[in-house]
Amino acid sequence: MSENIGLIAGKGQFPLLFAQAARRQGFSVVAVAHRGETDPSLNDLVEEIHWIYVGQLNKIIRIFQAAGVRRAVMAGGITRGRLFRDFRPDLRALSLVRRAGTGKDDRLLRAVADEMAQEGITIAPSTLFLEELLAAPGQLSRRRPTPEEMQDIQLGHEVAKELGRLDLGQCVAVRRGVVVALEAIEGTDETIRRGGTLAGPGTVVVKVSKPQQDLRFDVPAVGRDTIRVMAEVKAAALAVEAGKTLIFNREEMLEAAHRAKIVVWGL
Repeated sequence: MSENIGLIAGKGQFPLLFAQAARRQGFSVVAVAHRGETDPSLNDLVEEIHWIYVGQLNKIIRIFQAAGVRRAVMAGGITRGRLFRDFRPDLRALSLVRRAGTGKDDRLLRAVADEMAQEGITIAPSTLFLEELLAAPGQLSRRRPTPEEMQDIQLGHEVAKELGRLDLGQCVAVRRGVVVALEAIEGTDETIRRGGTLAGPGTVVVKVSKPQQDLRFDVPAVGRDTIRVMAEVKAAALAVEAGKTLIFNREEMLEAAHRAKIVVWGL
């Protein structure tokens, strides 16, 4: 009899990839999906799917307990703006927020994981079954960074780590030694657009994990859509943290990078 594994699904393709990988490993996936965020096609990849609103923590726990889930994974983020527009916390979530505070994603997510552990549900690393998607170090694209681009990558790395330490974002845009955009609530794509619009062609984008990164949640991810947005603003290079960044649709992404003459580099 296969083990039931829980999936707390957010937006994007990450939940879909996890569900596919878990099934290949012989697991039955019980998914909790967020209304307005999770791709409905997840329904075809799991044994059970239950739709909730952001903040229904007690419902998640009860669904997993009823299905005999002892391990679960958080895959895919939640649009931060939804926390202002459509946040419907139950009493359990409100109590947790009062204890953990707001504004610090990592602290709040760790508190959620601890709360679920008290109910016998362990939150596993989000990279479970998907380690092959993690970025390798060094040159990933056909083109290498120029010396000037490498200097911008190094600066972006330093600034992005500090940004992450403050638990604000993971992405920085740099041009000729000047930081032109920092990620906040808008997300990576809009940070790239803003940086590229301000600095023009040649912008360098750096995306890293937080110094205190907990691989159970919010692992940085890039893919072909990242390159598409970079190409829109004629950005020159993308640097990600090796071993701590997921690359989706790797072959398609790198081919798109080649066509746009964009460097992809693993820090």
